[in-house]
Amino acid sequence: MARRNREDDLLLEEDELTAAFLGDDDLTLSQPGSNDQPQAQPASDEWEEDETVPGQLAVDVYETREKLVVKARTAGVNKHDLDVSISDNQLTIRGTLSAGNDDGVENYFLQECYWGEFSRTIALPVPVKEEEIEAMLKDGVLTISFGKVKQDTIKKIQVL
Repeated sequence: MARRNREDDLLLEEDELTAAFLGDDDLTLSQPGSNDQPQAQPASDEWEEDETVPGQLAVDVYETREKLVVKARTAGVNKHDLDVSISDNQLTIRGTLSAGNDDGVENYFLQECYWGEFSRTIALPVPVKEEEIEAMLKDGVLTISFGKVKQDTIKKIQVL
């Protein structure tokens, strides 16, 4: 009985995981004589970045008794590279996240971080006072707080 060593098992597990996450179109057969095991081949456009769609910015939106607060994780973004605006009760946050100098890079083995432009527009859930807005960038977190418009909880409506 042939025995496989632990390294072969790990390689087989990696190939099975790769095959599970790739479609049939992403797999090609290796050269004849090499057990014809399917080998993962990245699609030709897999690493190309679509420049027309800016990255999404994750946000938290919550309220206190007096304020509406929007928090966004913007680690690595300079405050001068942020554009925050409000119009018709919609908040827009835009910016650019720079990867720094990649001139010496010959090959990426793994690239999961998003670099480039990002944008997010949020319809604010409650009316806010546009003249009472504070924005602060501290420790990589952008916090924008708005004064809320006070509304009567009960409004009498006269029936005609």
